[in-house]
Amino acid sequence: MNWREEAIVFECAGETLVGVLALPEASARVGVLVVVGGPQYRAGSHRQFVVLSRHLAASGVPVMRFDYRGMGDSTGAARDFRAVDEDIEAAVSAFANQVPGLEQVVLWGLCDGASAACFHAPKNPRVAGLVLVNPWVRTEAGQAETYLKHYYSKRLTDLRFWKKLVRGNVDIMGSLRSLVATAAKAGGGRARQAGRALPVRDLPDRMAHDLDRSGVPFAVVLSGRDYVAREFEQVARERPAWRRLLNGTRAHTVGFTTADHTFSSGERRDALSRATWDWLVRTGLAPVSEDGLQRWRPSHESVDQAG
Repeated sequence: MNWREEAIVFECAGETLVGVLALPEASARVGVLVVVGGPQYRAGSHRQFVVLSRHLAASGVPVMRFDYRGMGDSTGAARDFRAVDEDIEAAVSAFANQVPGLEQVVLWGLCDGASAACFHAPKNPRVAGLVLVNPWVRTEAGQAETYLKHYYSKRLTDLRFWKKLVRGNVDIMGSLRSLVATAAKAGGGRARQAGRALPVRDLPDRMAHDLDRSGVPFAVVLSGRDYVAREFEQVARERPAWRRLLNGTRAHTVGFTTADHTFSSGERRDALSRATWDWLVRTGLAPVSEDGLQRWRPSHESVDQAG
C-alpha cells in the first residue's frame, strides 16, 4: 500500500513536542503510537522505530512516533518513564487530530517505554491494545537474581574464564565480593517475596495492576539475548498477578531466541515488525492485507521468527 510520512509539532504542558506520522493511503480506525524507551528519541536504536512505522504503514496501519519533553527535538526538561503520562496523552490526542477516522491507538513500547505504556493504558479510553517489547520490570533484587542465574552460572562454565583464572588475570577477591553482594541482594528479594518485607506495589506489581485495569489485549515480545527479558521472565514466574495475566485470554507472548535488547540486526527488526502486524490482525485491530498473514506463534512459545 502507498504511504507517506509527515512531521508534526504539538503542545504538552506548555512545551513543544515533535512527532513523525507514517500514513497509509487508506483510512484506518486504529493506529499505533510508539512509546520510546529512554533515553532515546523517535527513531530508536538502529532506526528500529522507523522500520516498524514504515512496515505497518505499508500494511495499512497509521503510526506515530514522537519525542518526549526534553528528548530529541522536543523542548522542556528531560524526564524518565514514570513521568511521561502527559506526553503520551498529548501524543494520542495529536495523533487522532491528524488522522481522520482514527478512533483508537495501540501503544507499542520497548523497555521502559513498555512500562510507561502499562501505566498509561487504564487512564486513556482510546487505548485499544499494548505491545510490550522486553518490558522493564527491574528491582534491585530481581536484577541480582537474574545475574546469579544467567551471568555467574555462564562464567563458571566458560573456558575463557578458567584460562584467565589460571593466568592470574582474574581478581579473585573482587569477584567473590561481587558474587556475595549479588547473592545477598537476591536473597533479600526472596525474603520480601515471602511476605516479610514486600514493598507496596513496586514496579512489576504496579505494571501488572495497571495492565489488568486496562482490560485491553496485549502482546509480550522477549529477546533471547537480553538480561531485561530474563528479569521479566523471572517476574512472570514469581508474581501471581503476572502469571494470571500471561495465562489469560488477553495475552500473547513470543520470543526471538537470537535477538538482543534492541533487535540490532535488520533481519530481526523486520521480523519484529511482521510479528507486530500479525498480532494487530489477529486481535482485530488491523485489516488483513492482500498479502495475507505471517503466522503468529501460539502463546508462550519461544521461537526465532527471523530464523
